[in-house]
Amino acid sequence: MTTNASRELYLSKQEILFGWATRAAAQPLPEPVRRRAAIILADDIGAMVAGSLEPQVKQAQRQLEEKSLPGKESTIFATTAPRLDRSSAACANGIAITWCELDEGFRNASCHAGAYTLPALLAEAEPRNDTLDELLRLVAVAYELTTRFALAFPFPSLTVHPHAAFATIGAAVAASLARRHDARTLASAVTGAASMTFAGPFDTAVEGSLVRNGWTAAGAWIGLRASDWAEIGIGGGATTIYDVFTQSFRTGFKPEALADTLGVQWSVTNGYHKIFACCQYAHSAVEATLELLGRKGERRLEDIEEIVVETGPGGAALRTVEPETVLAAKFSIPHAVAATARLGTAGARAFAFETLRDRDISALRRRVRLGSYADLQPPPKDRPARVVWKFRDGTEMSEVRESARGGADQPFDEPTLLAKLADNAAATFPALPPALARVIRGEPASLGERWNAFLDGALRC
Repeated sequence: MTTNASRELYLSKQEILFGWATRAAAQPLPEPVRRRAAIILADDIGAMVAGSLEPQVKQAQRQLEEKSLPGKESTIFATTAPRLDRSSAACANGIAITWCELDEGFRNASCHAGAYTLPALLAEAEPRNDTLDELLRLVAVAYELTTRFALAFPFPSLTVHPHAAFATIGAAVAASLARRHDARTLASAVTGAASMTFAGPFDTAVEGSLVRNGWTAAGAWIGLRASDWAEIGIGGGATTIYDVFTQSFRTGFKPEALADTLGVQWSVTNGYHKIFACCQYAHSAVEATLELLGRKGERRLEDIEEIVVETGPGGAALRTVEPETVLAAKFSIPHAVAATARLGTAGARAFAFETLRDRDISALRRRVRLGSYADLQPPPKDRPARVVWKFRDGTEMSEVRESARGGADQPFDEPTLLAKLADNAAATFPALPPALARVIRGEPASLGERWNAFLDGALRC
């Protein structure tokens, strides 16, 4: 197919997608989809609260408070729940949401659609006085559009980080839908935002540069501005999104991903959730390590000569042996398996700053060797791990995980996710976890409540 023919095909699919989105945002969701949207909302708010406790996030949010414009429109999910102008609030929540690597993600493409859409969406929904029911529709539809762009433009390898590639698009989708733009204005906002997408290298996360956590904040700001400008006729070109990805980023193009099965297959049902505070590509190795730890008996970790981790291409990128920052540790399989083996957990404390210099963890980290998983399967078994402990006496222990828990094939049950929410948020906002649990259950009084009133009750009671 020629480039011109591909552009024409793209345009026809884009028109279908944006037209569907404006209609779907005004219609009731199927109950399983509504419930999944509520779970994503709750999980990602919990991630925002957890991130807000980190020292750099506190400082960034304090800067935003000091420089905020007049008008207390939208809430920051941080201690005292301050309200700022909506752009500042979106940035504040955007920098927190991915900081602890506890936000959810989309399983069928490298994409964290909740992190890209929710900071802008929640900032817009509060001053607009949306109900929770209306908000959940917007969550599901914004998530759908964002993931469909990620599916339609696959990167051949992990070069550009998805937070850089898709955050501006997700934020513009969310802000435009929240403002009830028509399909033409929605297209203008999203194409404009796509032209301002950034080429953040994937290795920025692996090397631990903390600016990676700022991409979702910057994306939220750009998405809001692009929606403002679309209202006055300032937008991108008709094929901007296609050109940015296929020409500038050299991605593939799968046109069927944009419009096929709209309203039948929902992306929120193919998300994953994390109870381990690290990159999802490391989760199979973490699960295998926990299993080995549980059956090692009298064997000592000190007697391990080598740990071999066989993994897929995504896991192979997580190769750092001596992480310099907490973020680098979260993107390091050597650290993840060593800290998990030593601490018996891959929760937040396994990636705390003090673990980077822990002698025992460091010694075990240096004995980890990455290899290729021999029989890689299609999703959901495309992120496997085989972990082998080789002891100095010549004996070995091994464990395989073809797919980590948390995805649609092995979902966490709701009590597990609600327990995670409580761990992340209850100390800061005791009323928030039970309030969000009522939304997940679909209690009519909760779904009919206005979002700003909900926040007053859950955060400021």
